[in-house]
Amino acid sequence: MSEQSPILSAHPAGDFVLPFDISKAGVRGRFVRLDSASAQALEAHALPEPAARVAGESLALAALLGSALKLDGRLTVQTKSSGPLDIVTADYYGSSPAQGEDDGAQSELPRGVRGYARLDAERFAGLDGAGFAMLAGEGALAITIEPKRGGQTYQGIVSLSPDGLAASAETYFEQSEQLPTVIRLAAAPLFVAGEKHPRWQAAGLMLQMTPEASKAPGRSEDDWNRLSILARTVEDLELVDTNLAPETVLWRLFHEDEVRVQPAEPLAFRCDCDTARITQILRGYNAEERAGLADDDGIIRARCEFCGTTHEIGPEALT
Repeated sequence: MSEQSPILSAHPAGDFVLPFDISKAGVRGRFVRLDSASAQALEAHALPEPAARVAGESLALAALLGSALKLDGRLTVQTKSSGPLDIVTADYYGSSPAQGEDDGAQSELPRGVRGYARLDAERFAGLDGAGFAMLAGEGALAITIEPKRGGQTYQGIVSLSPDGLAASAETYFEQSEQLPTVIRLAAAPLFVAGEKHPRWQAAGLMLQMTPEASKAPGRSEDDWNRLSILARTVEDLELVDTNLAPETVLWRLFHEDEVRVQPAEPLAFRCDCDTARITQILRGYNAEERAGLADDDGIIRARCEFCGTTHEIGPEALT
């Protein structure tokens, strides 16, 4: 195996998660790259570059964590903090039957991500710098797991690290799972000639010791220490560059350790906002409350904070 002829997998172009393992060291990992999914998620929000970078990283983190759980429901990564960028939310959805179809339906919604970020523009303009610690301030990172079929909702919360989302997520695994974990996240704008706004790309790499290896009696830390150092050397550009195959990146990092990739899983932008659901909620309001929400033409317009879609509900739909 060489860099010119790397390990092969049928990874989809653009948006995917690629699982891999280094079995002899008791280590597993995932490589996520988002192209059109991150671009679509971020184009709905007018964020300056430093804030958009954090929002993009949150999408990659949600995809890393959610896909690792083989989740059929939703995993949410959310920060709440004291800085100008006081809320960042990213949802990962596992594959599930299309809305309105039963469990035996053939049609499935794809695995996907969506995101939202709230920025106080006035406070942002007054910052001396645009690093994560200045943007976010002090706060917490919450990871919420909501299975669709059976199981209970779980939420873990850790303090937000001034070093960013990746460091915060590593602390989460250290405290809740007791599994040594390395996470690298990156997001970057791609400027395309003729397009008014940049196209945001996001990516992430997660390396983790398996539960079996972490509990093995007399285990040596040497392999893990060496591999974790290697994982931290990956450059942001290597992660987000869609012209660089993920297998090539993994080969560069771990070619001495018999790294093996698994079948890749495609990802997409996915938002579950729905006019029918909003209509059903509004039917629970009385006429006076609905009138207060309506525009002058009598139509209630609800804009989804995630995808930017404006849902229009007329009075005839609420009778």
